[in-house]
Order: sequence, then structure tokens, then C-alpha cells
Amino acid sequence: MAANINPLAGTAHLLDELDKKLMVLLRDGRTLIGYLRCVDQFANLVLHKTIERIHVGREYGDIPRGIFIVRGENVVLLGEIDTDKEDNLPLTEVSVDEILDAQRREQDAKIEQQKLLSKALKERGLNLLAEMGHDDMF
Repeated sequence: MAANINPLAGTAHLLDELDKKLMVLLRDGRTLIGYLRCVDQFANLVLHKTIERIHVGREYGDIPRGIFIVRGENVVLLGEIDTDKEDNLPLTEVSVDEILDAQRREQDAKIEQQKLLSKALKERGLNLLAEMGHDDMF
């Protein structure tokens, strides 16, 4: 048996991450980066000095959000940021306006592609439920 196994189970294991810089991926696809200041038994998180990072291709932009409270059930992925590697990202930082514009263009292209797919399927007698989100399916 390994000697460095954490005896804490479940959300109590998050106590080891207090005051560390974390990346949190949410169910809605947003990426938050901030310092974990508080956690409870439901894995609800309080992040301090939080930014929302938006990626489009090889570019990213950071939107300052301040103190952010995240409901535990909305967390998909959580990990510590390696501060040594953080400065050597293979991505280009752009302004908030530029990244939001790029994100909008990317979303418009996806919607257009979805319309073409829906039309092609309809011609073959199939229906695509495009308006139904992931949460609506279950």
C-alpha cells in the first residue's frame, strides 16, 4: 500500500487544495481560474481573484470576475495550475474584445453548420433535435 494516500474521502480531499491556484471547468463549458478560498461538504467552491478564460483556436482572453461562488454540481473538472508552466503557454493572449468577437464568430459558424446538418438529415427523413440541450436529454 502506498504511503502517500490521502485518508480523506470525497469533497474533504479538496481541503488540500485550499489557497492554491486552480482551474475549474464548469458544466456550461466556461473555464475559471482562481484561488480556492473555501469548500463545503457539497463541493461548493469560493474562488478569489477569479478570471474567466475563453479559448478560441490558439488564442485566449481573460475576463476578470473577482470572487466567484461555484455550486459543486456544476464542476466538471478541477485541477491545480502549475505556476512554473503558466507563463510558457503555447497560446497567444488577446484582448477581451478580440476573444469575445472570435468566440461569437466561432459560435455563428457552429450554428450554420448545425443548420446544414439538420437540412441534410431532414431531406433523408430524419429529424435532429438541435434545440434540445444536454441537460434536457436526461
